[in-house]
Amino acid sequence: MKVCIIGDGLVSLSLANVLMKKDLEIDILVNTKKKIYNKTRTIGISKSNVDFFNDEIVNIKKILWEIKKIKVLTENSSNKEILNFTNDNKQIFSIIKNYKLNELLLRNIKKRKNVNFKKTINLENILKENYNLIVNCDPKHEITNKYFYKKIKKNYNSYAYTTIINHKKKEKNNIAYQNFTNDGPIAFLPISNSSTSVIYSLRSRNINTQKQIKKLIKKFNPNYLIKKIDDCASFRLKSSNLRKYYKNNILAFGDLLHKIHPLAGQGFNMSLRDIKLLSELIDNKLNLGMQIDSSVCYEFQQNSQDRNYIFATGIDWIYEIFNFESKTKSKFISKTINFIGQKKLINSFFKKYADNGIRI
Repeated sequence: MKVCIIGDGLVSLSLANVLMKKDLEIDILVNTKKKIYNKTRTIGISKSNVDFFNDEIVNIKKILWEIKKIKVLTENSSNKEILNFTNDNKQIFSIIKNYKLNELLLRNIKKRKNVNFKKTINLENILKENYNLIVNCDPKHEITNKYFYKKIKKNYNSYAYTTIINHKKKEKNNIAYQNFTNDGPIAFLPISNSSTSVIYSLRSRNINTQKQIKKLIKKFNPNYLIKKIDDCASFRLKSSNLRKYYKNNILAFGDLLHKIHPLAGQGFNMSLRDIKLLSELIDNKLNLGMQIDSSVCYEFQQNSQDRNYIFATGIDWIYEIFNFESKTKSKFISKTINFIGQKKLINSFFKKYADNGIRI
């Protein structure tokens, strides 16, 4: 049976690594233009998804950095901690550099003979190949404009700025910080004992130069003795949820399904949970000796769309709560969250929500 994956981003390559183990014939359609990964970009992966990655995709232990605790602060509370998440000094989250993960996934794919990289072709020619399943991860492909354009969209009128700070070596740099500042959330995500990734989602249009952004990073720096801040990369912040996940045997995937605000580092985690579900649905077909067809797309939408929408809405809700607090200059929300966050049951729920997503 033949599967086509359109696109060669991290989600596409992760999916290919899973499907190639099922002895399917896989074509990955890619743009011939050489891809350049920004080395300041990082992604967070939850504990359960790290386990899934190691077991079902490829072992990433050597390239990840474990986070043992997450502290949440707000500028309205004088940059003091209002909430924290920990698990008896065990890993609760991990940070990986995008380009390193990309390299590892590619190396693993190239070891297999049942995976082929081909130049991107138009829809008409794709259909002529008679693929059992077509998974589209490319937002610029004509399939996206033809079938997957109806979305629930939101523009945050913000830009995310990413960089790496190099600092004096810490014995244990394993605490992540999320600070909800009056200009937008900033996260400090350790990637080694001497370097930390930063992502700052800025609403202010008056703050846009490298000098201004680096000055703010220093202002909200939790405790690092900074030696150097790399130049920042940026991208516009929008969210979207696709209304219809598939057309016949063509399934939209990755950011095409759901794009969310990066404040909680959950975008890639949502896609990994989608990969796990899709893999299970395909296994069910193969174990029964059945063909992979459009029914896989239908079952995938039935089992994931509601959960994805609820989860994405929850992330947006968190953003808007702190956005409202920053506009009103009120400390009421922070104090309330600080109070309820001390309750073990509620704190445990938040950790499970971030680790496993929504379960229905």
